[in-house]
Amino acid sequence: MAGQSPEATAGDAHLLEQRLSGQVLLSGGFLEVRRDQVRLPDGSTASREYILHPGAVAVIPLLDDGRVVLVRQYRYPLAKVLLEWPAGKLEAGEAQLACAMRELQEETGYTAAEWAYGGEIHNAAAYSSESIWLWFARGLRPGPTRLDEGEFVETVRMTPDELEALDRQGGLPDVKTQIGLAWLRRAMLGTRPWHWRSAEEAARL
Repeated sequence: MAGQSPEATAGDAHLLEQRLSGQVLLSGGFLEVRRDQVRLPDGSTASREYILHPGAVAVIPLLDDGRVVLVRQYRYPLAKVLLEWPAGKLEAGEAQLACAMRELQEETGYTAAEWAYGGEIHNAAAYSSESIWLWFARGLRPGPTRLDEGEFVETVRMTPDELEALDRQGGLPDVKTQIGLAWLRRAMLGTRPWHWRSAEEAARL
């Protein structure tokens, strides 16, 4: 439920907002737009409009030669082609890792022997409930892509140095890709530990 964060503690009481009522403004294929009335910490009330999103998973795939695998695709709301990590939304009841495996294979054709959990990000916390969970993958094996109907994706392979050079030129605006690149660099430096597990072990967690 929006406004009821499991991370909130007693020390956050002076910041919390309490949901009083709400209505669904729009229900689409997988998104829902809501407007809630909330009580603010000072006792006054306010309106909050936000999007309910099932969440998504992004994968940072590492090739044995030091390059990473990304995809280029057209993002209609921005009217731009973006370079991104392979990613996709969670299906109902789907585990994060299962989604990561599925999206990696569907968009790039690769399957991975080992997986390491990166972390959770909130890419638009002011107006969306969406979380994106980032996973690293290595031991990649190529195969055929399985794109969804109406999905058009181009696979790209680059080094982290090339990605950073592109970023300096303003060519890497996607937030999950920016964060994934930063986490990758920190992991390579040993300041953000990887905990690699086989696909079978990771699936049991």
